[in-house]
Amino acid sequence: MKKISWEEWKLIISICLFIFGLLTTSIAWLSNLLIVLSYFIAGYEVILKSFKNILKGELFDECFLMTLATIGAFLIGEIIEATTVMVLFQVGEYLEEKAISKSRDSISKLMELKCDTAFIKKEKEQILMPLENVKVNDIMIVKPGERVPLDGIVIEGNSLLDMKALSGESIPVAVEVNSMVLSGSINLEGILHIRVQKEMKESTVTKILELVENASDKKTKTEQFMTRFSKIYTPIVVALALFIAVIPTMITHEPNVWIYRAIIFLVLSCPCALVISIPLGFFYGIGECSKVGALVKGSIELEKLGKLQSIAFDKTGTLTEGVFEVIEIQTVIEKQTFIDYICSIEQYSNHPIARSICTLNHSLLEIHSQKEIAGKGVVGYIDNREILIGNKKLFKEKEIVIPNVNSIGTLLFVALDKKYVGYIIISDIIKKNAKESISALRKLNLSYFGVVSGDQSEIVSNVKDSLGLDEGYAELLPTEKVQVVETLMKKNKQPLGFVGDGINDAPVLALSDLGISMGGIGSDAAIEASDIVIMNDNLKTIPMTVMIARKTLSIVKFNIIMAISIKIVVLLLGILGISSIWFAIFADVGVTMLAILNSLRISKSKKSLTF
Repeated sequence: MKKISWEEWKLIISICLFIFGLLTTSIAWLSNLLIVLSYFIAGYEVILKSFKNILKGELFDECFLMTLATIGAFLIGEIIEATTVMVLFQVGEYLEEKAISKSRDSISKLMELKCDTAFIKKEKEQILMPLENVKVNDIMIVKPGERVPLDGIVIEGNSLLDMKALSGESIPVAVEVNSMVLSGSINLEGILHIRVQKEMKESTVTKILELVENASDKKTKTEQFMTRFSKIYTPIVVALALFIAVIPTMITHEPNVWIYRAIIFLVLSCPCALVISIPLGFFYGIGECSKVGALVKGSIELEKLGKLQSIAFDKTGTLTEGVFEVIEIQTVIEKQTFIDYICSIEQYSNHPIARSICTLNHSLLEIHSQKEIAGKGVVGYIDNREILIGNKKLFKEKEIVIPNVNSIGTLLFVALDKKYVGYIIISDIIKKNAKESISALRKLNLSYFGVVSGDQSEIVSNVKDSLGLDEGYAELLPTEKVQVVETLMKKNKQPLGFVGDGINDAPVLALSDLGISMGGIGSDAAIEASDIVIMNDNLKTIPMTVMIARKTLSIVKFNIIMAISIKIVVLLLGILGISSIWFAIFADVGVTMLAILNSLRISKSKKSLTF
């Protein structure tokens, strides 16, 4: 059975006292005592907060308005109305907190990913150690049912990992020796021995939690507008209430009538619906995005996502699988020697192309040095002979003559002592759901689609045509990618999103209006440079998050218009004496509840996707 909190007890007691007070009106002193007790139990925190804020110089807030309105009601003998205002205000506050807690659940579940300790293998013992004491290269032992405490590589054992909380992927992922595993995954089967690759402060879970904890710190333009609006709005409201209470009283000599109307004005003027619905709406939106596999850094980023009109993609690992395969080798020297040379030089590179080359059957030769040339290739020395592996651009710079080769694939030329000796072609395939995802984004009326890649023009052109994109930019270095994206942002004159793998594309992700990293959950660069991290490496998540963001903005705007419109109408009725304080109370609480209930509709937005 769920334990009742003090806030809930306080609300229950004050409501019960209020009801008993209304039922005992025949005994005036008892009824008044119960109603006054109900008022102070429900409102003492509000009254204290308003006085504390006055001492701090923060005079005009909703607590001040509530205190002023209820004290005014007491002064004219309307104790039932005063207590009703305070009790219903607290009911609204409680329901607001419950609504926020519900929206927070989908994000706060990420906190469960975190472990505090790990079993570390020390000689023949297993020692339980705090995570902050675990170092890189320590060996963790993870048993079935346990979470992986830190990122690492499996050195012994095989199992299935549940990665739902990290990526939204419902199917368990098989791991074996040399598999990379991420902290927060749940080991489902065998015992795993894992060599730690990242300490606690750099681990995937820590990075995610930092991202989530900072999500609510940033305010959108809409929220910033409301903060500024409240600072101007509240003093004007108090001044108008004083005007309503004083000036007509001096003319009509009916203080009770005009003070009563001023109190109605104060009750209605509380901007509860606006204060609650705007951050609540954005919080719901961020929570719903996390459910479909996207971590949004904050409400600013969600607002940008909702306004997204143009988008550019990296190619490798984003629109394509990033899993390369050698499909052709041509050489003028002995083929096995050629393969041994290129595999020996490429063995230290983490680039997907290098890893695919090293899957060839080869023998490693002793290399004297090796150096990567960013965006162009690699050079190394074996037996004092220079081996150069790279693209057309690199060979043109080195003035090495190469043949014309027509192919749809990544083409790498090889030179031995500055003389061309052969080439190798590596192919990548377009992701299965790429075309479907682009189509879904077009249905959302995005106006521009481009691909910006460092790959060869023939390959980029093939991907562009296959997916029906508007433009393709090829053979770009990382610095050139930045220049192209800057040009696109100026040319399109609309918010531009860039989707990349979060590692080589970090500068472009940081530069664009909205950086979206694909499958970068284990990458520091992805989390730090991008605004949104697509945890499940699924392109279909992008149109889903755009839909959620747009629905969020639509609901937030509707809440603002609804709240302001209703309040203006009822305020005018109150001044004219047409509405009573009861009507004012229910109008204020009612508008607030409508705004909260309307925000709940955000969770329905993803269900309307039809792709």
